[in-house]
Amino acid sequence: MIARINLLLAGGLLAASAMAANPQTALTVYSSAQPGGIPVEWYRPLPGMGTPQANALPGFALVRVDRDLDLARGRSTLKFTDVAALIDPTTVQFRSLTDPAGTKVLEQNFQFDLVSTEKLLSRYVDRRVGVESQQGDGVKLTEGTLLSANDGLVLRSDDGQIQALRQWSNMRFGELPGGLITRPTLEWDVLAAKGGTHRARVSYQTGGITWWTDYNLIFTEGADANSGFVDIGAWVSLLNQSGASYQDAKLKLIAGDVNRVQPGMDRIVVTASRLKTMDAMAEAPGFEEKAFFEYHLYTLGRPATLPNNSTKQIELFDAATRVPAKKQLVYYGAEGYGFYGGLMLDRDFGPTSNTKVDVWLTLKNDKVSGLGMPLPAGRIRVSQQDKADGSLEFIGEDKIDHTPRDEDVRVKLGTAFDVVGERRQTDFSLNSKGRVMEEAFEIKVRNHKDQVVDVIVRESLYRWSQWQLLSQSAPSVKKDARTIEFPVRIAAEGEATVTYRVRYTW
Repeated sequence: MIARINLLLAGGLLAASAMAANPQTALTVYSSAQPGGIPVEWYRPLPGMGTPQANALPGFALVRVDRDLDLARGRSTLKFTDVAALIDPTTVQFRSLTDPAGTKVLEQNFQFDLVSTEKLLSRYVDRRVGVESQQGDGVKLTEGTLLSANDGLVLRSDDGQIQALRQWSNMRFGELPGGLITRPTLEWDVLAAKGGTHRARVSYQTGGITWWTDYNLIFTEGADANSGFVDIGAWVSLLNQSGASYQDAKLKLIAGDVNRVQPGMDRIVVTASRLKTMDAMAEAPGFEEKAFFEYHLYTLGRPATLPNNSTKQIELFDAATRVPAKKQLVYYGAEGYGFYGGLMLDRDFGPTSNTKVDVWLTLKNDKVSGLGMPLPAGRIRVSQQDKADGSLEFIGEDKIDHTPRDEDVRVKLGTAFDVVGERRQTDFSLNSKGRVMEEAFEIKVRNHKDQVVDVIVRESLYRWSQWQLLSQSAPSVKKDARTIEFPVRIAAEGEATVTYRVRYTW
C-alpha cells in the first residue's frame, strides 16, 4: 500500500540521534556589521520580500555544547543532530569530559542533505508514486511511475499512458528514500575505553548570527543655546538565523576589533559576544563590564534565550541621566576638499562655498558625567521632548566607533536651519618660479536666531603641506597639519566675519 507522506514534516526521515540530558550551551558571536548597517529587512522581512539568506549575515559564532551522551564501550557510531544549520564542519571538535584520555573520534561525517519537496521528487524519478490534484469539489488520485519532476510532473500510468501534471496538491510515496535527513547531523566514529554515560563537549563555528549596539539619547536644552543634558539608554540587538536556538544562556559581549582571516577577504573588524548557561538566580542583574585581553567583556548576570529566526534586544547598561552635553555648530565651508598628496595650483580648486552649518552633540564618557564605561561601536539616535505636549521628537542620529572611557563622544545630528555660512575666495596669486602661492578667504556666518550662538569655522589648508598664515581676523586653533578652526560668537540676529591669508611654499 502507498503511504501518505507530509512533505513539510517528513518526520520519518529523522535519523536516530544521541539523546541529551542537562545540556549547557556556550556561544561566542562575532559581528562585522557596521553600526546602523543592518537593514530592517534582515531582522523584520518587509511585505513581499521574504527572509534573506542567513549565511549573508555579517557575523558568525563559536558554539560549545556540554551534554550527557550514552557511549558503548569500544567502537560505535554516534549521531548528533542538535547543531546549527549553517555549521562549518571543518571546525567541529568532540571531547569527552568524563574520560578525555580514553575517548576519541576516529572519523567524522557531516550530513546536510536535508529533506525538501524537490529532493524527495528527484529521489523518486523512475519509481512509483501517487499524485493528488484538485478537480472540482473533489480530489483525484493519479498513480504511476514518476518520469520527471522538472517544470511540473510527468507520470506513466499502469496502462502505459503518459500524463503531464502542472498543478498538484499532494504526493504519496511507497517508502521513504534513504539518505535524507530533517536536520543537519554530525556523525562520529567513536572509540571509547569506558561505556556508559559520558559528559561530552561539542564545539563548532556557524554562520547566520550577528549583533550590534543601539544608543537612545534624550536631549534637554540647558541655560544657553550651547549646553544641555542627555539621558542615555543602550541596547544590544542579537539576530539569530543560524538554524538553532540557544536556551537559557548566559550572555557575554566582547567589544573590540578582533582580526579574522577569510578566503578572498582582507582583515575584518569584528565584535564578539559570548553566551553560556548558568544556574537560576534570585535577581536579574544587567551587564558587568571588565577588561579582557585587549578588548572589553560585558557579562549579563541573568539567563537569556536566543530563539532561531529571532531578534532579541537586551539593555547594555542602566540608563544614565543628566549627562552634560554640549551642542556645537560647525561651519565647514570647503567640506569635501582635502590634501590629496599633490600640489594644487588651480585657482578654482576649492573656492566653492558650502552654506550648511553642521550641528554636533558632544559629551564626555567619564564617571563625573555619569558614564565612564567602554562603549561598543553602535548607532546613536537622539530625541528631544516637545514641551507643548510632552512627546519625544527625533532630531538626528549618527554612529560611533568603540569608545574607551574618558574619551569624547561626538554625534552629528544634522544641519542648522537658522544659522548659515558663506565662504568666498578674495585673492589668489601664484609665482611658479619662486614656488610661492598665496590665497585669501572671507567667511561669513549669519545667525537668524533670537539668541547668541557659538560657531566653529573650520578651514582646510589643502593646497600643499607647507603653509603659513600671513594674517587672520580672529585667533585660530591648529587642529592638525592641514586644518585650522576659528571659534566665533555671533549675536542674536547678527553676523560674524572671519578673514585670513595663507602662503604655500614648495
